[in-house]
Amino acid sequence: LMDYSKKISKQVAGIPRSGIRDFFELVQGRDDVISLGVGEPDFATPWHIREAAIYSLEKGFTSYTSNLGLLSLRKAISRYVDDFFKVNYSADSEILVTVGVSEAIDLALRALINPGEEVVFHTPCYVSYLPSIALAYGVPVEVPTKKEDNFALRADMLEAAITPQTRVLMLNFPTNPTGAVMPVDELEKIAQLCVKNDLIVLSDEIYCELCYGEDEHVSIATMPGMRERTILLHGFSKAFAMTGFRLGYACAPAPLIEAMMKIHQYAMLCAPMTSQAAALEALENGEAAMLEMRESYHQRRDFVVGRLNDIGIECHSPGGAFYVFPDIRKFGISSQEFAMRLLEAEDVAAVPGDAFGQAGEGFLRCCYATSLDELKTAMDRIERFVATL
Repeated sequence: LMDYSKKISKQVAGIPRSGIRDFFELVQGRDDVISLGVGEPDFATPWHIREAAIYSLEKGFTSYTSNLGLLSLRKAISRYVDDFFKVNYSADSEILVTVGVSEAIDLALRALINPGEEVVFHTPCYVSYLPSIALAYGVPVEVPTKKEDNFALRADMLEAAITPQTRVLMLNFPTNPTGAVMPVDELEKIAQLCVKNDLIVLSDEIYCELCYGEDEHVSIATMPGMRERTILLHGFSKAFAMTGFRLGYACAPAPLIEAMMKIHQYAMLCAPMTSQAAALEALENGEAAMLEMRESYHQRRDFVVGRLNDIGIECHSPGGAFYVFPDIRKFGISSQEFAMRLLEAEDVAAVPGDAFGQAGEGFLRCCYATSLDELKTAMDRIERFVATL
């Protein structure tokens, strides 16, 4: 028999499977499970956006686009980013449309990293960050964040992790899985560190429209000296409920976009035109639906945080995204065991915190992008489960 272990690259063989997907394969086939797991809006994509996709097909818009993406979409992105983030990017040379933000992360890391160079990122974090760094032959360096800081990244912790080999800092605020947002004064200190140490920043801001505090979202790209060293990553999956359209974009100085585009043109060529037509409609006419969805998430967040704390599971109120990250350490069992026993006993699926890095051990990620009725039932079941511990 063929020994395939000798045929697969060591780089790929050494990468773990996603802890989220592994856990949710266990859920498949179980009846009556309430899933607080996969980070996906429960809303269908707003009708007018779906209609734009349908209309583009009916008109026969089924060809390749420019490698960078439709110029009309890039112009709309430029206007949106200027308006929302207060940073201006040229539609001609500083914006690249990608197949989701995941592709943009992969392109950026491969365009920036030489083998053995270090990439610093904060944990708990989205499951793809560490594998993406490893696949680009970089060295991942984790900086843990703490519940006491509401899971914001502290500049002093970051500074301690920077070495002469550090090339890139990856940021994701609001954060998956904690919902953390960055205090502006701390973000300013981090920006100064990046300038001082000549780092490029990959700033994944996919959840930035979904902020619930009084302060508006602030991108690190707006801070002194940072536009020239930031790759701003954004997309349509979360705020516009367009996960299946697989569309994201990167905004950065032209030389960085050109380097990313070189990989993109050989790997993907371009993002699907149908998705680009839908994204154009989302940017031009999607704000009202987005605000409506955000208000619904806000209500759900307040409900879930309140119920978990009432039950006796300590849970901070996250400033953004659609996740809570309750602390289950007082029960004296691992995140994996808690999640498995909760699933077995009460048919509620949540993700063990250690799926997002060792800093997540002792916590649980619960996504509240599901209906209020289901959330109420899930909280009742969790309360019943906790009473048995």
